[in-house]
Amino acid sequence: MSVVLWPLLFAVPLAIVWAAMSTGHGVVAFNVTYLGLALTIAVLERAMPHERAWLENDGQMLPDLLHTVLNKGVAQVLITVIVFMGIAGWMAPRGDGIWPAEWPLAIQLALGLVIIEFPLYWKHRLAHEWPWLWRFHAVHHSVTRLWFFNTGRFHLVDTLTGLAVGIPILLLLGAPEPVLLLVSAVTAFIGLLTHCNIEMRCGVLNYVFNTPSLHRWHHSKDLNEGNRNYGENLVLYDQIFGSFYNSPRRPPRDIGIEQPMPENFLGQLKVPFTRQPL
Repeated sequence: MSVVLWPLLFAVPLAIVWAAMSTGHGVVAFNVTYLGLALTIAVLERAMPHERAWLENDGQMLPDLLHTVLNKGVAQVLITVIVFMGIAGWMAPRGDGIWPAEWPLAIQLALGLVIIEFPLYWKHRLAHEWPWLWRFHAVHHSVTRLWFFNTGRFHLVDTLTGLAVGIPILLLLGAPEPVLLLVSAVTAFIGLLTHCNIEMRCGVLNYVFNTPSLHRWHHSKDLNEGNRNYGENLVLYDQIFGSFYNSPRRPPRDIGIEQPMPENFLGQLKVPFTRQPL
């Protein structure tokens, strides 16, 4: 069961969104399936957890929820769905860009993922290696357990910089709305899955996608392990640039950061602006 879980949890929601696009309800299906996937993961985390200790309350549910609402419910919806999709709808009839719109949609999706992965990889890597960016990204890495609920725990600045280097690249190339929606769906679904506290085996998929197995190493306190696996959806550039890490050992249970982080939501939003870069 643990072998088929990741491909099943990824492929089924994506297939639903894909099918719904032909009816003109792709965006609605995207939001509904995202919620459905989150609820499914919540149940599976209780039934077959990777780390039982991560089921315990860390006192961060309210900050995690508020970060998620701000990032997923406001920033990403307003910017991705309204702004980016609106621009795509305006550009499509004009025929602007060099995007190969005549290619099969599956190939366009694969191309889109490979293209945006490059800037997302380097944005993420710089967020670890450049202190001025790390102090925003540290809000995400301050979690002491991984589970679906803290998937959206990012500082707003961290989220906005990520949005700025992703979908806009595809827009400039003239990618049509279906490609933008599918790329966004893949990113959202993989984001939930990478943080899930479910015992699963991903096997060869670890060498293609960003999986829970790889992302648990990324949250290690040991920087030789934590400063690895920067890929958003794919691990292509981790392998090219030497940051891929997939040890046969069990990833550490004790995760987080060394510097202190405020316990409350407003304090977490404020702290990057008040402390010196670390």
